[in-house]
Amino acid sequence: MMSRRGRVWWSRPGRAISGFTVVDVMVALVIVSILGALVLPSYQEAVRKAKRSEGRAALMKLLQQEEQFYSQRNSYSRFSAASTEEDERRFKWYSGETATSSAYEISAEPCHNDMIQNCVQLIARPGTVKVDSRFKDPHCGDLSVTSTGVKNASNPDCWR
Repeated sequence: MMSRRGRVWWSRPGRAISGFTVVDVMVALVIVSILGALVLPSYQEAVRKAKRSEGRAALMKLLQQEEQFYSQRNSYSRFSAASTEEDERRFKWYSGETATSSAYEISAEPCHNDMIQNCVQLIARPGTVKVDSRFKDPHCGDLSVTSTGVKNASNPDCWR
């Protein structure tokens, strides 16, 4: 079937064939690539902030559990992923639902220059081998909180 301009169109009777050219597809791919390059860092930062928030919430929940433990035993408890004692194993050492999906590994140690009976420091370490090792947080690093209320991180904005 010939059109008025002399081009040949292969189609069913009464319908013209239309479609995208290679140039159209290439322009669309370039636009999608540019948008992806602009959006991906923002998305990654939003995920990092959400996991950081999960880590802070886990620290605060564990601090409450430590205070309950202290009121019953008159001492705080150490714990870590390697804990074997029953009292230590009652504390969850990871920040999320499961260890493998968690961004932070959490441990409890005595505060600097003090004993565990008087003060405990909870430390959340991002992306260790016992949790999601792909998670990195160079902006904040380790998050910590003590039973005296001191909150620490590499950047003071990390606790906001």
